[in-house]
Amino acid sequence: MPVQFLRQLASESRTRRSNMHLGCALCFVAGATNAGGFLAVHQYTSHMTGIVSALADNLALGSLGLALAGIGALLSFLAGAACSAILVNWGRRRRLHSAYAATLLLEALLLLCFGLMGANLSHRAGLFAPLAVTLLCFIMGLQNAIVTKISSAEIRTTHVTGLITDIGIELGKLLYWNRRTNDVPAYADEPANLLVPVRADRAHLRLLAALVSMFFVGGVLGAFGFKEMGYLSTLPLSAILVIVSAVPVADDVVGHVAGFRKRRRQNRDKPA
Repeated sequence: MPVQFLRQLASESRTRRSNMHLGCALCFVAGATNAGGFLAVHQYTSHMTGIVSALADNLALGSLGLALAGIGALLSFLAGAACSAILVNWGRRRRLHSAYAATLLLEALLLLCFGLMGANLSHRAGLFAPLAVTLLCFIMGLQNAIVTKISSAEIRTTHVTGLITDIGIELGKLLYWNRRTNDVPAYADEPANLLVPVRADRAHLRLLAALVSMFFVGGVLGAFGFKEMGYLSTLPLSAILVIVSAVPVADDVVGHVAGFRKRRRQNRDKPA
């Protein structure tokens, strides 16, 4: 893969093309993590709709233990999103190339932690399940926040409800029959923009379709990978995130080392 392509994937300078490439990669990771995580802990962790609904049900039914578990999952997702925002703003303030990539690298490390934790604690269901759900929810919150910020809220990757809704909207625009202006009755108080023809954003529609497809493919391969490889299936997912984030992080490391050497050389050359 060309270095410049990898550098652009998680850079602060965004294009629709780079958003599509990054979004597809992260949708694949999210779909695989969500499906594999379900086989591990029997709970989906990528979207909060079901968790909040289950929390309400459990409170109504008096299942306080399950309700507390739901609150923990919700707070963990929230903490992951907050952590992502903190890391991005910290990196932006210091003008780092890895303002976004550092969060993806953290996600890769946390996925490895989930794999190692599963390999060593999965036989202790009472201890492993709550820890695994908490960690997976944190990872999903982390990822959803980073891709929301990097794309200016254009795309999401950890759940498909919004994506399917946006696809429906664009399809509605695509199928809409634009009547001729002279066929539309005019009203004195009618805003002029009501007569603007409706046009579907075909490029955005292709982006949304690609994201949903990659989430589905990731889910299929993630479930199959967990079934065949167990917790080792987190390794290729972590590798994808490392590849995406490695070049911007390396740029900052190289720049930091060069700056350190320059300052040391300047201090050495100062007259005593």
